Amino acid sequence: MENLDITYIKELVMNYGLKVVYALITLFIGLWIIKMIMNAIVRSMTKKDVEPSLRQFLKSLLSMLLKVLLFIAVISMLGIEMTSFVAILAAAGFAIGMALSGTLQNFAGGVMIILFKPFKVGDFIEAQGYTGTVKEIQIFNTILKTPDNKTIIIPNGGLSTGSLTNFSTEPQRRVDFTFGIGYEDDIDKARNIIMGLIAKDERILKDPAPFVAVSELADSSVNFVVRVWANAADYWGIYFDMTENVKKAFDKEGISIPYPQTDVHVHQVK
Repeated sequence: MENLDITYIKELVMNYGLKVVYALITLFIGLWIIKMIMNAIVRSMTKKDVEPSLRQFLKSLLSMLLKVLLFIAVISMLGIEMTSFVAILAAAGFAIGMALSGTLQNFAGGVMIILFKPFKVGDFIEAQGYTGTVKEIQIFNTILKTPDNKTIIIPNGGLSTGSLTNFSTEPQRRVDFTFGIGYEDDIDKARNIIMGLIAKDERILKDPAPFVAVSELADSSVNFVVRVWANAADYWGIYFDMTENVKKAFDKEGISIPYPQTDVHVHQVK
């Protein structure tokens, strides 16, 4: 019985000893090659100025995939049947993928945003019903800071596929106004007042030239449309200052700014 056990052990060593050695050698060499590959990929992404968050995530993902493939290869070298194992792995991957479908969509959206850069940190954007300055671009979400200091977290999936307005893309913006005067007021006088205020504001660009014209004969007012160009950083300052200055100048010069009103005529019937 003892001789039989020794013989059985010798057979196991002869049959599987070399396989185990080869498998271990393959494992160590494979891990070393994976490390070299990942270092090369990281250096390439660094040279291409890929976002650090995306760099780290892709590094982890690729490293995990390569190690899974290496593990399957090593197990196969030991003579273990991999068909059932691969089937179970595929089923588990499918189930995880279905459970994380929304997360994967947000991840894909984050990759698209980081690669194609429709906006960057510091840009002022409007998207998904929110407006604010981009504070941070993460793999799954983008964080906005609103003008009233609220933090908005928007999933990247919808952000990458939906409509988006980036107010910071161009260095210059057009500032639009609409000013109304009464029907009894002098149109030329009102136009000259507006043009004079535009000329005094050094933030307003001379090229393209400012545009002032009567745009509408409304129910209660004659409306002027005013369009001026400015550097993007000066947009809101010009908008608020011009609105206030026009009101003050109209009041000073006796130009009325009418408000919606209805005239009621009462007829007495004898």
